[in-house]
Amino acid sequence: MDKKLVIIPTYNEKENIADIIQAVLELPGEFHVLVIDDGSPDGTAQIVKDLMEGSALPGASALNSAEGRVLPSNRIHLIERSGKLGLGTAYLTGFKWALENGFDYIFEMDADFSHDPKDLLRLYKACAEEGADLSIGSRYCNGVSVVDWPMGRIVMSYFASTYVRGMLRMHIYDTTAGFVCYTRKVLETIDLDAVKMKGYGFQIEMKYSAWKLGFKLKEVPIIFTNRQKGTSKMSGGIFGEAFWGVMGLRFRNIKPKA
Repeated sequence: MDKKLVIIPTYNEKENIADIIQAVLELPGEFHVLVIDDGSPDGTAQIVKDLMEGSALPGASALNSAEGRVLPSNRIHLIERSGKLGLGTAYLTGFKWALENGFDYIFEMDADFSHDPKDLLRLYKACAEEGADLSIGSRYCNGVSVVDWPMGRIVMSYFASTYVRGMLRMHIYDTTAGFVCYTRKVLETIDLDAVKMKGYGFQIEMKYSAWKLGFKLKEVPIIFTNRQKGTSKMSGGIFGEAFWGVMGLRFRNIKPKA
């Protein structure tokens, strides 16, 4: 069976983390979860540790059930970091861990249920059965599929992807998407140490690098839903890095890892 790892970066996600782990682990196909926590002061990492030990948390949707199923704690993993070091560095840490531990398909996903965990199966199918090397959970390949976002944020996100598509000449509608499946080969080929952007520009850089290296990218339409619990980590600076970084990215010589 293919080894599948879902990487979930966290900062202050105590309201969501137990439930999102449960939702992923209940999917068919034995997904693993790697939480990369950047020193959350709200105790997010401790919740993950409790789940790894098989604890049922009060008020959380514990994986233990009346039928006697036990928590598959061997499929929960945690890396703790000392502070907020950036989304891109969290994923790069997770990618390297995934490669070292023999995973075949590596996913990016948010902790806040803006990405439907069931869509992991569709991203996996796009790669494992339909020939994609990198599949993208796309908010924009079938119009705009975003629920409960402020209009200003939708406009900013949509036109950011339009700008990137035009600047880089890469025919991907949702270039800033953070719901992605990579095959192992893609992450082995990209020089992860050469990735420069750390915020949402990281998402653009990874897709562009894969595309320039000749890999097949496929968009899978999803419905993106705004978080119901916790606080968004989005900021104008994140989009600013992506805007200016893309200009330099177009003229960079993307080479495979030596």
